[in-house]
Amino acid sequence: MFIAIFIILAIGIMFYAIKIVQEYERGVIFRLGRFVGARGPGFFFIIPVIEKMQKVDLRTFTADVPMQEAITKDNVTVKVNAVIYFRVVDPGNAVLNVVDHYRATSQLSQTTLRSVLGQSDLDELLSQRDEINQRLQEIIDEGTEPWGIKVSLVEIRDVELPESLQRSMAAQASAERDRRAKIIHADGEYQASEKLAEAAEIMSKYPAAIQLRYLQTLREVSSSDSNTIVFPFPIELGKSLSSSLENLTGQQAKE
Repeated sequence: MFIAIFIILAIGIMFYAIKIVQEYERGVIFRLGRFVGARGPGFFFIIPVIEKMQKVDLRTFTADVPMQEAITKDNVTVKVNAVIYFRVVDPGNAVLNVVDHYRATSQLSQTTLRSVLGQSDLDELLSQRDEINQRLQEIIDEGTEPWGIKVSLVEIRDVELPESLQRSMAAQASAERDRRAKIIHADGEYQASEKLAEAAEIMSKYPAAIQLRYLQTLREVSSSDSNTIVFPFPIELGKSLSSSLENLTGQQAKE
């Protein structure tokens, strides 16, 4: 009877003493309440009753930073949320120096996000987001270092602007598009006038080119379904006819 009880107690103590830690975990060991180190991964023993173990996950955590409302450096109210990626690099500090390293890192991320937004302009927030992400990562990583936490990445996801500011920015963007369209149109007209001037210069040197152009124009007009044919009238011919009529009128007046 006593032997059976002893065997059962021995088996129970053995099961309590045997610990298995996964590859992505570490076992933080306390001996009579004192930290003696971290063990794992794999199979190991602890002293029953005297030693206790607390598992710590070393995988990367993803924490959502809730929407934070802040005032930028140029006095614009914005709402911003973000996501933070971090992992435990020192299991001992993660257990000894902070009660809940996940919640502590999340809360620090929220306060840091509001602080960095208050030091940045709206244009910087919209156009230089990578630099702000890097600044957030460095500040949060420095704050979590005593907890054995390594922050690998911080990304700002959404930026909500006041409706009035959105309308102003939309009007500004529309005006900018109109300005670019007018500049492109004016540049096209300028280039077309240059080409026309070059063509006119060439035609003035070779009068036959004008006649060839007339014939080409007639062919293009005659190929259409319209019954009306527009024949280009040379300006030089009009000038010669006008001068001839003036000479004839002058002679008749003298007679």
